[in-house]
Formats: sequence, structure tokens, C-alpha cells
Amino acid sequence: MQISMKSKYALLAPILFLIFSYYTGLAILRGLSKATRKEIETATFNLQTASWYMSISQKNLQFLQQLSQNNNREWFDAHKPEFQGYQEEFKAFHREVLHCLKGHDDIARNKTFRIYRDVRFSKDKTPFKSHWSGSFNRATEELRGGYYYQIAPERSQVIGGFFGPNPQDLLHLRKQISQDSEPLQEVLESEAFKKSFGSLQGKQVKTAPKGFSKDDPTIELLRFKQFLVYVHFTDEEVMRNDFAEKISDSFKAMRPYFDVMSMYLTTDLNGIPIV
Repeated sequence: MQISMKSKYALLAPILFLIFSYYTGLAILRGLSKATRKEIETATFNLQTASWYMSISQKNLQFLQQLSQNNNREWFDAHKPEFQGYQEEFKAFHREVLHCLKGHDDIARNKTFRIYRDVRFSKDKTPFKSHWSGSFNRATEELRGGYYYQIAPERSQVIGGFFGPNPQDLLHLRKQISQDSEPLQEVLESEAFKKSFGSLQGKQVKTAPKGFSKDDPTIELLRFKQFLVYVHFTDEEVMRNDFAEKISDSFKAMRPYFDVMSMYLTTDLNGIPIV
């Protein structure tokens, strides 16, 4: 059976169009600025490494490991497209954590932290962090306590609580605990708290804080300047598709602790609301 000339053109047309499009695109790309070509490279990298699940990839962790071993601007600039691709992966993961967290708590603000370090007042002059990190602030003055997490090879963790209470809040907390520590002790000694977090962590004063006796029955709690809880995760857990949910579940497990601390901070010593 013979194919007519018209039919031959009909068959060749799509192929010719693809060839024309390829070389036209190549010519355009060559004419673009270096910065624009970098943006296209980054976009291509994002597509190649994108996951259908909001998870952290093994390559992402490997990049952080390489960054920790080559923490200098020359190496970082040479791997900028990779950084931008893995940063987008992390930001997508952060949005998934926020989505899970909003399912059980009222969140006012959230943020992801820049990878660039502020070295002005630090003895460590390495310019970059070797981890991703994000935080969430609870809404209204009635809901106290903050959520934080970081992702790094063999150093991934969740932290919650009160990292740096202002002097007024710290004094009020100590007065409340000294007067009635039972609600807090009940949470800290519960099996659920011990299984999730072990024990309360944070910086402490060496003896008794000013205005309190070293013989106070609650002195071990009064010595705290920070009131923090931690959960650590393996790299295998980080790379699982349910890791965002695991972080959210860890935050949810903090709620009984946050509830007591919020009660202390939002009432006076007679239990009357002050906010």
C-alpha cells in the first residue's frame, strides 16, 4: 500500500515541530542571562527531586551532611541550585507539619529559619547552619508555649515549651509552682509524659533563685530558667512519609504540659484570670 505525499507530511509534521521547538528553546536559553539560566536549572532540579509525599528525602539529608563538611561560601555557591531545590522540599514539608498541627491546636504564626548564620557575635564563624528548622506560635495570650523542630543527619529533634521566659513571666511561674506544684507534678510524673519526653529539660540556676528558699519543697522545679521538652528522631524516621504527622503527634503530646503552664501564666495566685 502506497502512502500519499499528503499523508507523509501529516506523519512528519509532529516530529518536525518537536525538532523545531527543541532548537528554538535551545537558542533562547543560550541568549538568557546567567542568573536566569540558574533559575531554570533550579526549577528543573525541583521537578526531578519532587516527592509525591511531603517528606524529607535521603538526598536532602546527604546535602546537609555535605554542607556540614564543606561549610564555606565557595562550596555553597557552587551548589546553590541544589540548596534551592532541597530548601523548597523542606518548605513543602513545613507546610504539611503546619497543616497537621492546625488539626489540634490554634496557631497564630509559623516560620522557617534561614540557613545563613549570624556570626557577628559568635566565636564559630562558619557561615551556614547544617540543618533545617521551623517554629510555630500558638494563638492568643491564653495559649502559652512554643513549638520548634529541626532536621539534620543524626540530629533531628522536636523541642517544645518555654525557651526564654521574660523576667516577669519567670517570676510568676516560680511563685505559682512554689504555691501549688501539684498540677505540674502530675503531668511530669505521668506515664504518657515520661514515655514521650522523659523529663523536663532546660537551663537552671545553681542554687535557689532570688526570693526563694533553697529548702522550698519545689526547689528542683524552681531552679529552671527554661522549661523544655525534647523528642529525638532517627534519619530513618525523618525519611518516612508520616514524619510530618509524627512531629505533629509529638507537639500534641505536649498539650497537657502546656495547659498547666498556660494556667499558671494566665491566672494570679488566687486562680483569677489576668489576661
